[in-house]
Amino acid sequence: MIYRRRASPLHAARAAAGCAYCLALAIATLMASNPIILGAVTVAVLAAGAAAGVGRPLCRAALWGLPVAAAIMLVNALVTRDGLTVIVRLGNVPVLGHTDVTLEATVYGAILGLRAVALILCGLLYTLAVDPDEVLRLFRRVSFHSALTATLATRMVPILVRDGRRLAEAQRCRPGPPPSRLALMRAACTGVLDRALDVAAALEVRGYGAARRPPPYRGGVGSYSRHDAAFLASAVALVAVSVVARVDPAAAFAAYPSLRLTAGPGALLLAAALVVAALLPFADRRGL
Repeated sequence: MIYRRRASPLHAARAAAGCAYCLALAIATLMASNPIILGAVTVAVLAAGAAAGVGRPLCRAALWGLPVAAAIMLVNALVTRDGLTVIVRLGNVPVLGHTDVTLEATVYGAILGLRAVALILCGLLYTLAVDPDEVLRLFRRVSFHSALTATLATRMVPILVRDGRRLAEAQRCRPGPPPSRLALMRAACTGVLDRALDVAAALEVRGYGAARRPPPYRGGVGSYSRHDAAFLASAVALVAVSVVARVDPAAAFAAYPSLRLTAGPGALLLAAALVVAALLPFADRRGL
């Protein structure tokens, strides 16, 4: 699951606009307490991925995230003692002690699991739809050294994984007890650091970072496209609607000591507003 250029408005937007859009979706996920609002954010992320041409990997990630959500729900139901509605009496459980599973703890655990899945989808949408090279250029505008550090770090992680795998395979061919994981990690990190020093020296010889100011980024401030403006406006709208949903009594939700869910027209309207604000930038597909 890596970035590939696709014919979608999100791929056509600048990295700054794409980052702001994905961050706004993540903020909406974290701020949503009402399960209706949280479900709307999750649907918005999946629909945005489908509109950006990356719906299939997002759906696969959602399926892989279901066991994570189930585990979070189970842990919360077992360790939380709040809630008035007991649905299962387990008695004395080793380590946990006397355990009663309540409906409130189970529902709130399911909400936490859904939030975790939605956050995973937001991060994956960023990975698949925002150009990482343009993100590094954003850091380059602040500091050449930070861009060099980020570039080397992102390039050296796959090398570290490959070196560790090769060292482990080589050690298994030798007689005697296998080495510890710490020894393998130390040897792999030493090799990666040596390579990073060589790469940094080569970049320094070639004049990387010699200029005092970076060149204008894609034409300067005045060259923002309509896709950039659309996704920036969508990010602002998502955060604004999330704040309203957080403080509005029409979307109130409380899990303890008993479930209190507001599912009236106000909550449904806010959920619909979140979905519309997230998908509206994808309506303009001219020039793709």
